[in-house]
Amino acid sequence: MSEYALELIEITKKYPDFSLNEVSFKVPKGSIVGLIGENGAGKSTTINIALDLVHKECGTVIFWGQERSENSQEWKEDVGVVFDGINFHETLTPLKIGKILAASYKQWDDAVYQSYLVKFKLPQAKKIKAFSKGMKTKLCIAAALSHDPKILILDEATSGLDPVMRDDILDVFLDFVQDEDHSILMSSHITTDLEKVADYIVFIHQGQIILSKSKDELIYKYGIIRCGSDLFESIDKKAVLAYRKCDFQWDVLVDDKDKFKRLYKDAVIDNASIDDILLLYIKGVQVT
Repeated sequence: MSEYALELIEITKKYPDFSLNEVSFKVPKGSIVGLIGENGAGKSTTINIALDLVHKECGTVIFWGQERSENSQEWKEDVGVVFDGINFHETLTPLKIGKILAASYKQWDDAVYQSYLVKFKLPQAKKIKAFSKGMKTKLCIAAALSHDPKILILDEATSGLDPVMRDDILDVFLDFVQDEDHSILMSSHITTDLEKVADYIVFIHQGQIILSKSKDELIYKYGIIRCGSDLFESIDKKAVLAYRKCDFQWDVLVDDKDKFKRLYKDAVIDNASIDDILLLYIKGVQVT
């Protein structure tokens, strides 16, 4: 049995004004993997290729150790999907949606669906066009979780929700992966959400994977040296990841802050948030 729920291997897709270039990363079983990057970096294209919604030009998609067949629908039973936006006709009610999905999924569990409707306080007989954005998101999550998926694939699913509602939904995701056969691939630009729940972070930039690391390594080992020009000039640039000139200082991203504390005792070295790392890679000069 494979230890990975999903593997993307050298996925390539070319458009006139954008390309995915040999995108590769893995989603281990029992984990949450956060996919980050600026708008237009290739997050949605990558997810759509994994879900066979966009045709790839080359590369391999593997679910649970088996290469995904483009002619088979069986793998879709085990994949729950939530996009940024409602995927159901807005004249429907949660009750009618449940009946439709019960006919679509062999593994549909109406008792689980009903329990999520209660948990999320979603009225069964109300048309979803009258739902708030948060209610619509919760409905999509309830539907995705109710056919016993092994993996959830979420494309900006928490975008636009208030902090309290996002926190509630993140708790649902954490509960889901308590079963070590369950996994989540979660695209989000809200990096604080990923800092709370993700086990791994994959950073895509201009259609290429820039880094793929455990979240703990990024949070606890990476650091930012904030220094003046004299110290900046003395730093071995081959030992840094990226740097950027700010108003009155240089910000330098390193992957081992403790090592640099020993080498540059007078330097101010701060912890790096995921946002800090993303911004330095995008707006700074990449070195390694």
